[in-house]
Amino acid sequence: MGYRKLGVDNQHRRAMLANLVIELVTHESIKTTEARAKEARKFVDRMITYGKKGTVEARRDCLAFLMNDKVATKKIFDELAPRYKDRNGGYTRILKLDERRGDDALIVILELV
Repeated sequence: MGYRKLGVDNQHRRAMLANLVIELVTHESIKTTEARAKEARKFVDRMITYGKKGTVEARRDCLAFLMNDKVATKKIFDELAPRYKDRNGGYTRILKLDERRGDDALIVILELV
């Protein structure tokens, strides 16, 4: 199994995940559903790994995924990458809260460690 479809088409899914990553990088903690959090954590780890590489190519790859959000990319490369330089992956934590009233989706907090 490759990835979760999250009930949307591919372009919507990619944009939604990019927005989740941007918000997580900006605020360092977001509240979302468990399925979205588990899918977004893969991309957050990838972006921070790009930041740890620190090359121009890695910065361009990060910018491309984050839809040219220069503020989030700058924070990844200047603040988050040095913070996690001694850590080999696992930059996020998922804390379970409760179920949403309408559809019983499990709501979690996705935060940077």
